[in-house]
Amino acid sequence: MFSLALRDDARLAPLEVWHAEEFADHMDRAREHIRPWVGAAFVTTDVDGARATLARYAERQARDGARLYGIWRDDVLVGGVMFTDFQAGAGWCEIGCWLEPGAEGQGLITPACSALVDWAFARRGLHRAEWHCRADNQRSAAVAKRLGMTLEGVRREAWPYGGTRHDKQVWALLATEWTPGGP
Repeated sequence: MFSLALRDDARLAPLEVWHAEEFADHMDRAREHIRPWVGAAFVTTDVDGARATLARYAERQARDGARLYGIWRDDVLVGGVMFTDFQAGAGWCEIGCWLEPGAEGQGLITPACSALVDWAFARRGLHRAEWHCRADNQRSAAVAKRLGMTLEGVRREAWPYGGTRHDKQVWALLATEWTPGGP
């Protein structure tokens, strides 16, 4: 298994089915915090749901699609980054992230996302990386900006949550705009 150091006390590594109990525990700490910003199917409520989510991503990865990576700080799962969509044949991907509240502001997400962008462009030869977030999610938009992405547009009322439709921002970065090693 690989593990990439993000800093002395934090690492990025694949988040796999055998992490189901750890992922469920993490979701208990993160659930209400991330619920407005991520897809409902991702926010599991128990170990069986965690296992199902991780298995769904493992199946997608086996087909060269979406992938999940966990972020561990002091050997505790505190969040992660993902290819929410990965279309090698079409040359594009979408990247996303999440963190539990206690891990925010620790400088974990940008280097983890940079690693995904580097891999997508340098190793897989993709042409475009996208970032989608609710327009009112300033922390997520800030990550896209730090990655050097350009806000390409807003999909009006495209994100349903809690009986309300929210605007969704679409950010993107082209391989020709990326500096290997990232921000």
